[in-house]
Amino acid sequence: MKKIAIIMGSDSDLPVVQKAVDTLASFSVPYEVHVFSAHRTPAEAAAFTKSARERGFGAIIAAAGMAAHLAGAVAANTTLPVVGIPVASGGLGGMDALLATVQMPTGIPVATVAVNGAANAALLCIQMLAIEDATLAKALDDKRKADAEKVLAKNAAIEQEFN
Repeated sequence: MKKIAIIMGSDSDLPVVQKAVDTLASFSVPYEVHVFSAHRTPAEAAAFTKSARERGFGAIIAAAGMAAHLAGAVAANTTLPVVGIPVASGGLGGMDALLATVQMPTGIPVATVAVNGAANAALLCIQMLAIEDATLAKALDDKRKADAEKVLAKNAAIEQEFN
C-alpha cells in the first residue's frame, strides 16, 4: 500500500494535523509526518517532495497557516495528488491560509479542504488509495454506514423526546 506524507509548515500546526494522523491510523494507512516550511526550508521541502513518488508515497497532505503557500510549493514539485489543509492562525481566522491554498494557477492543482479540515484531508487521500484497493474501499463504505447509523440513532432519540 502507498504511504501518505503529511507535511506541516510548523510544529504549531500539529494539533490540527493530529486529526489526519488519527484518521490514517484508523484505516491502517501508512504515513510519515514532517515539518518543512515553504519559506524557511524551501530546499528541504522541495527535495522531500521531488523524491516522494520514488519513496512510495501516493499522496501528500500539506498543512499551513497564515498566508503560507506550503501546499502550492509542494504541488509545484510533484505530480502526486496534494491535499492542502489551511490552518486557522493569526488574526484572519484561517481565511488567509484558505486563499493561499485554494488559489492555485492552472497546471498546479491542490485539493483543498476546510480550514482545520485535517480528517477530511486524510479521508480524501484514503479515497484516492481506495481506487485500486478494495479493502480500503470497503473500510470507507463501512465508515459511512457507521456514521449514518450514529446520526439515525440521534434522530430517534430526538424524535422520542420531542414528538
